[in-house]
Amino acid sequence: MAANYASPDEQILSWLSNFIKKPSNLPVIAVLIVGAWLASGFFIVSPGEQGIVRQFGKKVRIASAGLNWRMPWPMEKADIVNVEQVRRIEVGFGMQSREDSTYRRTGGRSDAMMLTGDENMVEAQIIVQYKVSDPVKYLFRLFDPEGTLYTATEVALRGAVGRSTIDDVLTIGRQKVQEETREFLQRLMDNYESGLMITEVRLQVVDPPDQVKDAFHEVVRAREDRERLINEAKGYQEDLIPRARGEAQKMLRGAEGFKEERVLKAQGDAVRFTALLSEYQKAKEVTWNRLQIETLERIYPAANKVIIDPQAGTNVLPLLPLQNPSLFDALQGRSDPNALSIKKEVVS
Repeated sequence: MAANYASPDEQILSWLSNFIKKPSNLPVIAVLIVGAWLASGFFIVSPGEQGIVRQFGKKVRIASAGLNWRMPWPMEKADIVNVEQVRRIEVGFGMQSREDSTYRRTGGRSDAMMLTGDENMVEAQIIVQYKVSDPVKYLFRLFDPEGTLYTATEVALRGAVGRSTIDDVLTIGRQKVQEETREFLQRLMDNYESGLMITEVRLQVVDPPDQVKDAFHEVVRAREDRERLINEAKGYQEDLIPRARGEAQKMLRGAEGFKEERVLKAQGDAVRFTALLSEYQKAKEVTWNRLQIETLERIYPAANKVIIDPQAGTNVLPLLPLQNPSLFDALQGRSDPNALSIKKEVVS
């Protein structure tokens, strides 16, 4: 007859059954059960998390990061909240999801359609990023913190859009709408004691109704072109003005140098004339002859000179300087104030 071999699991169950049936083993069994129950009170809080220990539903303490122990169920319970994780909600996307720390709620296009201050309709989609700043308030103050934040975001965004014109919302006023929404939303959540801190509010899409979307986009492009042209003009201005100022300074320095040169030259001429006057008063004839000689020395190098021997006779035809009118006039005693002295010298 073949032997019956039991599997390992069957052998363990058989051993436990025999162990439990023995009355002498009951104390050991009780100790094991109590030990397992007490061991269930250990829990780990990771970095960036906080553990809220509740005793019969009431918060009794906050557990820090690391290995912690609480009284086992049903006396105490630990809720672990990540206070560093950045979560977000999305309003106006018409979807519902709680994956990847993202909260959406089904609302269709009605969540996204909003009325501006000048009574125009726009479709807006917004993303709000937030963190848990107070885990106790987050757990106990609100029944649905994310749902409350979603509704409050709609209220804050509709208020900011309602205080703006459609042109501002679509163009240069987007940043202002985001900032107003964030500030008002944070005040609402603080009033609700939600324990949430808004870190960022970002408008994803802001579009006019489909019927006029193309026209508004043309306006946006025209304003962008205007801003680009203004920036280019400012750049040209910033380049041209310093260059013109440099040229002006260069001209001023040149004029100052010319002024100094002329003043010094005039002062030198005045000193020389004063000295010459003094010499002239001492010896008028000598000084007059010297001035005539110096004048001729300046004039003759530029003129064609003809030297005639006086012994050649008187039958020499005079050669008048017709090619040099100034010298001719000087010989005739006209125009040039030095003509008299030149004529006297030539005749002599």
